Amino acid sequence: MKRYLVGGAVRDALLKRPGLDRDWVVVGATPQEMLDAGYTAVGQDFPVFLHPQTHEEHALARSERKTAPGYCGFEVHADPSVTLEDDLLRRDLTINAIAQDEHGALIDPHGGQRDLGAKVLRHVSPAFAEDPGRILRVARFAARFDDFTLAPETLALMQQMVEAGEVDALVPERVWQELSRGLMDSKPSRMFELLRTCGALARLLPEVERLWGVAQRADYHPEVDTGVHLMMVLDMSARLDTNLAVRFACLGHDLGKGTTPADVLPRHLGHEQRSVDLVRALCERLKVPVACRELAEVVAREHGNIHRSAEFGAAALVRLLERCDAFRRPERFADTLIACECDARGRGGLEESAYPQRPRLAQVLAWALAIDSATVAAEAAARGLKGPALGEAIHAARAAAVTAGLAADGGLG
Repeated sequence: MKRYLVGGAVRDALLKRPGLDRDWVVVGATPQEMLDAGYTAVGQDFPVFLHPQTHEEHALARSERKTAPGYCGFEVHADPSVTLEDDLLRRDLTINAIAQDEHGALIDPHGGQRDLGAKVLRHVSPAFAEDPGRILRVARFAARFDDFTLAPETLALMQQMVEAGEVDALVPERVWQELSRGLMDSKPSRMFELLRTCGALARLLPEVERLWGVAQRADYHPEVDTGVHLMMVLDMSARLDTNLAVRFACLGHDLGKGTTPADVLPRHLGHEQRSVDLVRALCERLKVPVACRELAEVVAREHGNIHRSAEFGAAALVRLLERCDAFRRPERFADTLIACECDARGRGGLEESAYPQRPRLAQVLAWALAIDSATVAAEAAARGLKGPALGEAIHAARAAAVTAGLAADGGLG
Protein backbone atom coordinates (compact mmCIF):
# COMPACT_ATOMS: atom_id res chain seq x y z
CA MET A 1 0.00 0.00 0.00
CA LYS A 2 1.36 3.41 -1.02
CA ARG A 3 -0.16 6.85 -0.62
CA TYR A 4 0.38 10.01 -2.63
CA LEU A 5 -0.54 13.63 -2.01
CA VAL A 6 -2.57 14.80 -5.02
CA GLY A 7 -4.50 17.65 -6.57
CA GLY A 8 -4.78 21.13 -5.16
CA ALA A 9 -2.31 20.64 -2.31
CA VAL A 10 0.49 19.78 -4.74
CA ARG A 11 -0.52 22.47 -7.22
CA ASP A 12 -0.71 25.24 -4.63
CA ALA A 13 2.60 24.24 -3.06
CA LEU A 14 4.29 24.50 -6.47
CA LEU A 15 2.66 27.91 -6.96
CA LYS A 16 3.73 28.92 -3.44
CA ARG A 17 0.11 29.68 -2.60
CA PRO A 18 -1.54 28.77 0.70
CA GLY A 19 -3.47 25.50 0.50
CA LEU A 20 -6.38 24.51 2.70
CA ASP A 21 -6.98 20.80 2.16
CA ARG A 22 -4.62 17.89 1.62
CA ASP A 23 -6.07 14.96 -0.31
CA TRP A 24 -4.38 11.62 -0.75
CA VAL A 25 -4.66 8.73 -3.18
CA VAL A 26 -3.93 5.24 -1.92
CA VAL A 27 -2.61 2.64 -4.36
CA GLY A 28 -2.55 -1.11 -3.75
CA ALA A 29 -5.09 -1.35 -0.94
CA THR A 30 -8.57 -2.75 -0.46
CA PRO A 31 -11.34 -1.11 1.60
CA GLN A 32 -10.95 -3.77 4.25
CA GLU A 33 -7.22 -3.12 4.52
CA MET A 34 -7.95 0.57 5.05
CA LEU A 35 -10.41 -0.24 7.83
CA ASP A 36 -7.96 -2.66 9.40
CA ALA A 37 -5.34 0.12 9.43
CA GLY A 38 -7.67 2.33 11.49
CA TYR A 39 -9.11 4.50 8.74
CA THR A 40 -12.79 5.54 8.84
CA ALA A 41 -14.92 5.03 5.73
CA VAL A 42 -16.84 8.14 4.60
CA GLY A 43 -17.22 7.84 0.82
CA GLN A 44 -20.62 7.08 -0.69
CA ASP A 45 -19.96 6.99 -4.45
CA PHE A 46 -16.42 5.59 -4.22
CA PRO A 47 -14.06 4.45 -1.42
CA VAL A 48 -12.87 7.42 0.66
CA PHE A 49 -11.42 7.14 4.16
CA LEU A 50 -10.29 9.50 6.93
CA HIS A 51 -6.81 9.05 8.39
CA PRO A 52 -7.01 7.93 12.05
CA GLN A 53 -4.78 10.79 13.30
CA THR A 54 -4.89 13.66 10.76
CA HIS A 55 -8.46 13.00 9.53
CA GLU A 56 -7.28 13.93 6.01
CA GLU A 57 -9.16 12.28 3.15
CA HIS A 58 -7.59 9.22 1.53
CA ALA A 59 -9.31 7.88 -1.59
CA LEU A 60 -8.49 4.55 -3.16
CA ALA A 61 -7.03 4.96 -6.65
CA ARG A 62 -9.86 4.55 -9.11
CA SER A 63 -10.79 4.63 -12.76
CA GLU A 64 -14.17 5.61 -14.21
CA ARG A 65 -16.30 4.63 -17.18
CA LYS A 66 -19.09 6.79 -18.58
CA THR A 67 -22.43 4.95 -18.50
CA ALA A 68 -25.08 7.70 -18.89
CA PRO A 69 -25.42 11.43 -19.70
CA GLY A 70 -24.59 14.02 -17.07
CA TYR A 71 -22.05 13.97 -14.29
CA CYS A 72 -23.59 11.15 -12.23
CA GLY A 73 -23.54 8.51 -14.95
CA PHE A 74 -20.26 6.79 -14.09
CA GLU A 75 -19.16 3.31 -13.19
CA VAL A 76 -16.29 3.53 -10.71
CA HIS A 77 -13.60 0.87 -10.53
CA ALA A 78 -11.39 0.87 -7.41
CA ASP A 79 -9.20 -2.06 -6.42
CA PRO A 80 -5.48 -2.72 -5.81
CA SER A 81 -4.84 -3.16 -9.54
CA VAL A 82 -5.63 0.52 -10.32
CA THR A 83 -2.38 2.44 -10.69
CA LEU A 84 -1.54 5.99 -9.73
CA GLU A 85 -1.27 6.81 -13.45
CA ASP A 86 -4.80 5.42 -14.00
CA ASP A 87 -6.09 7.68 -11.24
CA LEU A 88 -4.33 10.80 -12.51
CA LEU A 89 -5.62 10.20 -16.04
CA ARG A 90 -9.24 10.71 -14.93
CA ARG A 91 -8.56 14.17 -13.41
CA ASP A 92 -9.76 17.38 -15.00
CA LEU A 93 -6.75 19.68 -15.56
CA THR A 94 -3.06 18.92 -15.91
CA ILE A 95 -2.26 21.29 -13.05
CA ASN A 96 -4.48 19.11 -10.81
CA ALA A 97 -2.98 15.82 -12.03
CA ILE A 98 0.36 16.04 -10.21
CA ALA A 99 1.10 13.67 -7.33
CA GLN A 100 3.79 13.66 -4.66
CA ASP A 101 5.01 10.60 -2.81
CA GLU A 102 5.84 10.53 0.88
CA HIS A 103 9.48 11.34 0.12
CA GLY A 104 8.60 14.53 -1.79
CA ALA A 105 9.17 13.17 -5.31
CA LEU A 106 6.71 14.45 -7.93
CA ILE A 107 4.83 12.23 -10.38
CA ASP A 108 3.63 14.33 -13.31
CA PRO A 109 2.69 12.21 -16.34
CA HIS A 110 0.59 14.92 -18.04
CA GLY A 111 2.81 17.99 -17.95
CA GLY A 112 1.16 19.77 -15.07
CA GLN A 113 4.37 21.51 -13.99
CA ARG A 114 4.89 22.75 -17.52
CA ASP A 115 1.39 24.23 -17.62
CA LEU A 116 1.85 25.79 -14.18
CA GLY A 117 4.95 27.54 -15.48
CA ALA A 118 3.18 28.67 -18.65
CA LYS A 119 0.03 29.59 -16.67
CA VAL A 120 -2.26 27.47 -18.81
CA LEU A 121 -5.46 25.62 -17.89
CA ARG A 122 -5.49 22.45 -20.03
CA HIS A 123 -7.56 19.27 -19.81
CA VAL A 124 -5.80 16.00 -19.12
CA SER A 125 -7.56 13.71 -21.60
CA PRO A 126 -10.71 13.38 -23.73
CA ALA A 127 -12.37 11.89 -20.64
CA PHE A 128 -12.80 15.52 -19.52
CA ALA A 129 -15.88 15.64 -21.77
CA GLU A 130 -17.63 12.94 -19.75
CA ASP A 131 -18.37 15.25 -16.78
CA PRO A 132 -20.20 18.53 -17.59
CA GLY A 133 -19.49 19.75 -14.07
CA ARG A 134 -15.93 20.27 -15.21
CA ILE A 135 -17.04 23.18 -17.37
CA LEU A 136 -18.08 25.00 -14.20
CA ARG A 137 -14.97 23.85 -12.39
CA VAL A 138 -12.62 25.17 -15.08
CA ALA A 139 -14.53 28.47 -15.12
CA ARG A 140 -14.03 28.67 -11.36
CA PHE A 141 -10.31 28.03 -11.73
CA ALA A 142 -10.20 30.89 -14.26
CA ALA A 143 -11.62 33.16 -11.55
CA ARG A 144 -9.09 31.93 -8.98
CA PHE A 145 -5.99 31.90 -11.20
CA ASP A 146 -6.80 35.14 -12.96
CA ASP A 147 -3.46 35.35 -14.78
CA PHE A 148 -3.87 31.91 -16.39
CA THR A 149 -5.18 31.39 -19.91
CA LEU A 150 -7.37 28.56 -21.19
CA ALA A 151 -5.81 26.21 -23.73
CA PRO A 152 -7.63 26.58 -27.09
CA GLU A 153 -8.20 22.84 -27.34
CA THR A 154 -9.84 22.84 -23.89
CA LEU A 155 -12.16 25.70 -24.87
CA ALA A 156 -13.08 23.84 -28.06
CA LEU A 157 -13.89 20.70 -26.05
CA MET A 158 -16.04 22.71 -23.61
CA GLN A 159 -17.95 24.24 -26.53
CA GLN A 160 -18.57 20.77 -27.96
CA MET A 161 -19.88 19.61 -24.60
CA VAL A 162 -22.34 22.52 -24.46
CA GLU A 163 -23.51 21.86 -28.02
CA ALA A 164 -24.05 18.20 -27.12
CA GLY A 165 -26.39 19.25 -24.31
CA GLU A 166 -24.22 17.89 -21.50
CA VAL A 167 -24.63 20.97 -19.28
CA ASP A 168 -28.40 20.52 -19.34
CA ALA A 169 -27.92 17.44 -17.14
CA LEU A 170 -26.34 19.42 -14.29
CA VAL A 171 -28.46 19.47 -11.14
CA PRO A 172 -29.08 22.81 -9.38
CA GLU A 173 -27.03 21.86 -6.33
CA ARG A 174 -23.90 21.29 -8.44
CA VAL A 175 -24.39 24.55 -10.36
CA TRP A 176 -24.78 26.53 -7.14
CA GLN A 177 -21.83 24.79 -5.50
CA GLU A 178 -19.44 25.82 -8.28
CA LEU A 179 -21.04 29.21 -8.84
CA SER A 180 -20.80 30.17 -5.17
CA ARG A 181 -17.16 29.11 -4.98
CA GLY A 182 -16.28 31.03 -8.13
CA LEU A 183 -18.01 34.15 -6.82
CA MET A 184 -15.66 34.04 -3.84
CA ASP A 185 -12.49 33.88 -5.95
CA SER A 186 -10.20 36.81 -6.75
CA LYS A 187 -11.71 37.80 -10.11
CA PRO A 188 -15.24 36.39 -10.45
CA SER A 189 -15.80 38.10 -13.79
CA ARG A 190 -13.45 35.56 -15.38
CA MET A 191 -15.79 32.71 -14.45
CA PHE A 192 -18.74 34.30 -16.21
CA GLU A 193 -16.73 35.41 -19.22
CA LEU A 194 -15.44 31.88 -19.77
CA LEU A 195 -18.91 30.37 -19.32
CA ARG A 196 -20.20 32.88 -21.85
CA THR A 197 -17.42 32.13 -24.33
CA CYS A 198 -18.09 28.38 -24.30
CA GLY A 199 -21.88 28.86 -24.47
CA ALA A 200 -22.70 27.46 -21.04
CA LEU A 201 -23.84 30.75 -19.50
CA ALA A 202 -26.84 30.97 -21.84
CA ARG A 203 -27.91 27.48 -20.76
CA LEU A 204 -27.27 27.82 -17.03
CA LEU A 205 -27.89 31.52 -16.32
CA PRO A 206 -29.84 33.03 -19.25
CA GLU A 207 -30.83 35.98 -17.05
CA VAL A 208 -27.17 36.94 -16.84
CA GLU A 209 -26.25 36.09 -20.44
CA ARG A 210 -28.78 38.48 -21.94
CA LEU A 211 -27.28 41.52 -20.20
CA TRP A 212 -24.47 41.76 -22.76
CA GLY A 213 -25.26 44.13 -25.59
CA VAL A 214 -27.90 45.99 -23.56
CA ALA A 215 -27.08 49.71 -23.48
CA GLN A 216 -27.26 52.02 -20.46
CA ARG A 217 -27.04 55.80 -20.26
CA ALA A 218 -23.41 56.78 -20.73
CA ASP A 219 -23.69 59.66 -18.25
CA TYR A 220 -24.38 57.11 -15.49
CA HIS A 221 -22.47 54.21 -17.01
CA PRO A 222 -19.41 55.21 -19.04
CA GLU A 223 -18.91 51.52 -19.86
CA VAL A 224 -22.42 51.55 -21.45
CA ASP A 225 -22.83 47.77 -21.83
CA THR A 226 -24.84 46.22 -18.96
CA GLY A 227 -22.94 42.93 -19.07
CA VAL A 228 -19.61 44.76 -18.86
CA HIS A 229 -20.95 46.73 -15.90
CA LEU A 230 -22.00 43.55 -14.10
CA MET A 231 -18.50 42.10 -14.48
CA MET A 232 -16.99 45.30 -13.05
CA VAL A 233 -19.38 45.16 -10.10
CA LEU A 234 -18.48 41.55 -9.35
CA ASP A 235 -14.76 42.30 -9.45
CA MET A 236 -15.32 45.29 -7.16
CA SER A 237 -17.08 42.97 -4.71
CA ALA A 238 -13.95 40.80 -4.68
CA ARG A 239 -11.71 43.84 -4.30
CA LEU A 240 -13.71 44.91 -1.23
CA ASP A 241 -13.44 41.36 0.17
CA THR A 242 -17.20 40.96 0.59
CA ASN A 243 -19.06 37.86 1.71
CA LEU A 244 -20.96 35.45 -0.55
CA ALA A 245 -24.37 37.03 0.04
CA VAL A 246 -23.07 40.43 -1.08
CA ARG A 247 -21.43 38.97 -4.18
CA PHE A 248 -24.59 37.12 -5.14
CA ALA A 249 -26.61 40.31 -4.60
CA CYS A 250 -24.21 42.07 -6.97
CA LEU A 251 -24.83 39.34 -9.54
CA GLY A 252 -28.59 39.83 -9.39
CA HIS A 253 -28.95 43.58 -8.88
CA ASP A 254 -29.50 44.55 -12.54
CA LEU A 255 -31.01 41.41 -14.08
CA GLY A 256 -34.15 43.36 -15.00
CA LYS A 257 -32.21 45.47 -17.47
CA GLY A 258 -32.03 42.42 -19.71
CA THR A 259 -35.81 42.61 -20.18
CA THR A 260 -36.07 46.34 -20.91
CA PRO A 261 -37.94 46.89 -24.22
CA ALA A 262 -35.52 47.88 -26.97
CA ASP A 263 -37.51 50.98 -27.91
CA VAL A 264 -36.89 52.66 -24.53
CA LEU A 265 -33.14 51.97 -24.26
CA PRO A 266 -30.82 53.20 -22.88
CA ARG A 267 -33.28 54.05 -20.09
CA HIS A 268 -34.34 51.29 -17.71
CA LEU A 269 -37.36 52.57 -15.83
CA GLY A 270 -38.78 49.95 -13.48
CA HIS A 271 -35.86 47.58 -13.87
CA GLU A 272 -35.59 47.22 -10.09
CA GLN A 273 -38.82 45.24 -9.65
CA ARG A 274 -38.11 43.21 -12.76
CA SER A 275 -34.72 42.38 -11.22
CA VAL A 276 -36.43 41.24 -8.01
CA ASP A 277 -38.71 38.91 -9.97
CA LEU A 278 -35.80 37.43 -11.92
CA VAL A 279 -33.70 37.01 -8.75
CA ARG A 280 -36.54 35.09 -7.12
CA ALA A 281 -36.90 32.78 -10.10
CA LEU A 282 -33.14 32.23 -10.29
CA CYS A 283 -32.93 31.44 -6.58
CA GLU A 284 -35.81 29.00 -6.84
CA ARG A 285 -34.21 27.24 -9.78
CA LEU A 286 -30.73 26.91 -8.24
CA LYS A 287 -31.93 26.39 -4.65
CA VAL A 288 -29.92 29.38 -3.47
CA PRO A 289 -29.58 29.72 0.34
CA VAL A 290 -32.12 31.96 2.04
CA ALA A 291 -29.60 34.56 3.25
CA CYS A 292 -28.27 35.09 -0.28
CA ARG A 293 -31.76 35.27 -1.76
CA GLU A 294 -33.10 37.77 0.77
CA LEU A 295 -30.16 40.15 0.44
CA ALA A 296 -30.27 39.94 -3.35
CA GLU A 297 -33.95 40.89 -3.36
CA VAL A 298 -33.38 43.92 -1.12
CA VAL A 299 -30.42 45.14 -3.20
CA ALA A 300 -32.26 44.62 -6.49
CA ARG A 301 -35.28 46.57 -5.24
CA GLU A 302 -33.58 49.40 -3.36
CA HIS A 303 -30.15 50.07 -4.94
CA GLY A 304 -31.46 53.01 -6.96
CA ASN A 305 -33.03 54.59 -3.89
CA ILE A 306 -29.85 54.08 -1.88
CA HIS A 307 -27.81 55.74 -4.62
CA ARG A 308 -30.22 58.72 -4.55
CA SER A 309 -30.60 58.85 -0.77
CA ALA A 310 -28.67 62.13 -0.42
CA GLU A 311 -31.77 63.79 -1.91
CA PHE A 312 -34.11 62.30 0.72
CA GLY A 313 -35.52 64.05 3.73
CA ALA A 314 -35.67 62.43 7.16
CA ALA A 315 -39.06 60.77 6.67
CA ALA A 316 -38.04 59.29 3.32
CA LEU A 317 -34.79 58.03 4.83
CA VAL A 318 -36.67 56.26 7.61
CA ARG A 319 -39.05 54.70 5.08
CA LEU A 320 -36.04 53.43 3.14
CA LEU A 321 -34.65 51.85 6.32
CA GLU A 322 -38.03 50.28 7.03
CA ARG A 323 -38.28 48.77 3.53
CA CYS A 324 -34.80 47.30 3.99
CA ASP A 325 -35.83 45.89 7.39
CA ALA A 326 -32.78 47.69 8.76
CA PHE A 327 -34.16 48.08 12.30
CA ARG A 328 -34.55 44.35 12.79
CA ARG A 329 -31.58 43.32 10.67
CA PRO A 330 -28.89 46.01 10.82
CA GLU A 331 -26.15 43.56 9.81
CA ARG A 332 -27.97 42.75 6.58
CA PHE A 333 -28.45 46.45 5.93
CA ALA A 334 -24.69 46.91 6.25
CA ASP A 335 -24.29 44.24 3.56
CA THR A 336 -26.89 46.03 1.43
CA LEU A 337 -24.82 49.21 1.57
CA ILE A 338 -21.62 47.35 0.61
CA ALA A 339 -23.36 45.80 -2.39
CA CYS A 340 -24.57 49.24 -3.46
CA GLU A 341 -21.04 50.60 -3.15
CA CYS A 342 -19.84 47.82 -5.44
CA ASP A 343 -22.53 48.81 -7.95
CA ALA A 344 -21.61 52.51 -7.80
CA ARG A 345 -17.88 51.92 -8.13
CA GLY A 346 -18.21 49.15 -10.72
CA ARG A 347 -18.39 51.66 -13.56
CA GLY A 348 -15.89 52.84 -16.10
CA GLY A 349 -13.53 55.40 -14.56
CA LEU A 350 -15.32 55.42 -11.19
CA GLU A 351 -13.51 52.53 -9.51
CA GLU A 352 -11.63 54.84 -7.12
CA SER A 353 -14.59 57.09 -6.35
CA ALA A 354 -15.92 57.54 -2.85
CA TYR A 355 -19.38 56.28 -1.97
CA PRO A 356 -20.64 58.64 0.76
CA GLN A 357 -24.08 57.03 0.81
CA ARG A 358 -22.71 54.08 2.75
CA PRO A 359 -21.40 55.93 5.84
CA ARG A 360 -24.24 58.42 5.65
CA LEU A 361 -26.97 55.78 5.76
CA ALA A 362 -25.12 53.86 8.46
CA GLN A 363 -25.18 57.01 10.58
CA VAL A 364 -28.84 57.65 9.79
CA LEU A 365 -29.65 54.13 10.99
CA ALA A 366 -27.68 54.72 14.18
CA TRP A 367 -29.68 57.87 14.93
CA ALA A 368 -32.98 56.09 14.28
CA LEU A 369 -31.98 53.06 16.35
CA ALA A 370 -31.24 55.31 19.31
CA ILE A 371 -34.98 55.76 19.72
CA ASP A 372 -36.49 53.37 22.26
CA SER A 373 -39.36 52.07 20.12
CA ALA A 374 -40.94 50.19 23.03
CA THR A 375 -41.16 53.37 25.10
CA VAL A 376 -42.55 55.34 22.15
CA ALA A 377 -45.17 52.65 21.54
CA ALA A 378 -46.15 52.56 25.24
CA GLU A 379 -46.55 56.34 25.35
CA ALA A 380 -48.61 56.26 22.14
CA ALA A 381 -50.81 53.51 23.55
CA ALA A 382 -51.34 55.59 26.69
CA ARG A 383 -52.69 58.31 24.41
CA GLY A 384 -55.20 55.85 23.01
CA LEU A 385 -53.41 55.01 19.77
CA LYS A 386 -53.80 51.48 18.43
CA GLY A 387 -52.74 49.26 15.55
CA PRO A 388 -51.10 51.06 12.60
CA ALA A 389 -51.11 54.31 14.58
CA LEU A 390 -48.51 52.85 16.94
CA GLY A 391 -46.23 52.14 14.00
CA GLU A 392 -46.75 55.66 12.69
CA ALA A 393 -45.75 57.06 16.07
CA ILE A 394 -42.52 55.05 16.06
CA HIS A 395 -41.84 56.17 12.48
CA ALA A 396 -42.37 59.81 13.45
CA ALA A 397 -40.03 59.51 16.44
CA ARG A 398 -37.32 57.98 14.28
CA ALA A 399 -37.77 60.67 11.63
CA ALA A 400 -37.46 63.34 14.31
CA ALA A 401 -34.23 61.75 15.56
CA VAL A 402 -32.86 61.69 12.02
CA THR A 403 -33.90 65.31 11.45
CA ALA A 404 -32.05 66.34 14.61
CA GLY A 405 -28.99 64.33 13.64
CA LEU A 406 -28.83 65.79 10.15
CA ALA A 407 -29.18 69.30 11.50
CA ALA A 408 -26.41 68.77 14.05
CA ASP A 409 -24.08 67.27 11.46
CA GLY A 410 -24.84 69.74 8.74
CA GLY A 411 -26.71 67.16 6.68
CA LEU A 412 -23.67 64.83 6.53
CA GLY A 413 -22.47 66.55 3.40
